[in-house]
Amino acid sequence: MPIILNGQNYYRTTEVCRIVGISRNTLFRWLREGSITDVEYRDCRGWRLFTQDQVDTMKKKTLQISTIRLHHTNEQSTDLNQSEKASNAKN
Repeated sequence: MPIILNGQNYYRTTEVCRIVGISRNTLFRWLREGSITDVEYRDCRGWRLFTQDQVDTMKKKTLQISTIRLHHTNEQSTDLNQSEKASNAKN
């Protein structure tokens, strides 16, 4: 349940993690890395408070897809081709 201060909704860390579908470790890593900026609101205990815009930004971040490039040697490629041929021969 968000906290309403001066007509603005704010979410605590636990709520943000639940809404976005990430762990606390992920959230804190994003904060350390600077992936999430402008986290300037805290409650009287010093706990971070996040705006709806920040929550929406985090949701978008979870939908991003990264491309990785796999490197393999010719030997690995040959092994893969032989494996595929053997599999096809069985069918």
